Amino acid sequence: MATIPDVRERIQFTLEQYFRLEAELKQLEKDRFRVCIFGSARMRPEDPVYDTVREMARMLAELSIDVVTGGGPGLMEAANRGLKEVTHGQGVSYGLTIALPRSQELANRHLDIKSEHKRFSSRLDEFMRLSHAVIVAPGGVGTLLELTYVWQLIQVGMIERRPVVLLGRKFWDGLIEWMQVQLLGNRLVSPGDFDWVHSVDRPEEALEFIQPELERFQAAMAGKAEGAERAAEAARMLEQMEERRTRWGDPGLVQAPHTS
Repeated sequence: MATIPDVRERIQFTLEQYFRLEAELKQLEKDRFRVCIFGSARMRPEDPVYDTVREMARMLAELSIDVVTGGGPGLMEAANRGLKEVTHGQGVSYGLTIALPRSQELANRHLDIKSEHKRFSSRLDEFMRLSHAVIVAPGGVGTLLELTYVWQLIQVGMIERRPVVLLGRKFWDGLIEWMQVQLLGNRLVSPGDFDWVHSVDRPEEALEFIQPELERFQAAMAGKAEGAERAAEAARMLEQMEERRTRWGDPGLVQAPHTS
């Protein structure tokens, strides 16, 4: 009969294998630039925030950037849908779905690649493995989990720094203010922990924080002979971003209601 130490040892061995395979997969997938978009599953297409996220994804798609979401309804659907609507773009639409014990969250129909998970932990890790930048739209407990997970991993150096953009100041600034007063005020976090988190109102503003990450991506790809083609694509993405910035209007972001 197996003992508790035996089972723990087997679990540890399995985890080590998993992390090795994950590192291998990351190397195989590193030639695409991806932005992860988190947000509520409850917001419907008639909600103004749905249109904002959809437009955000369309802008990313026009730059041939991949979009990664939880693959479900609501704002996840808006992001995947927006990317797929830009037919001339080269972006890939990812959906990391979750099997829930008490309800069935159906995958949206705008996915190129679907990866189903049984545990939130493995799903969160795949979000981080795939993404170079994160955009957090309004959402509930699940969205807060995703935001704090990426925030902590960056804080403790377990993943590379990347921009974390909060879309909708009216929705998010109260949380940031509370954290600065309570967490920073009580020395539970450091001032620098807020350096990579940015609040914006418009998709165009979000892209301004993603651009430096694109430039780093371009430099990394240019440093490898086999990455020359991808480096050229990254350069084109940056040029397109500059061109679009001069053409975009400034309609402003319709503020999100305080709902999950």
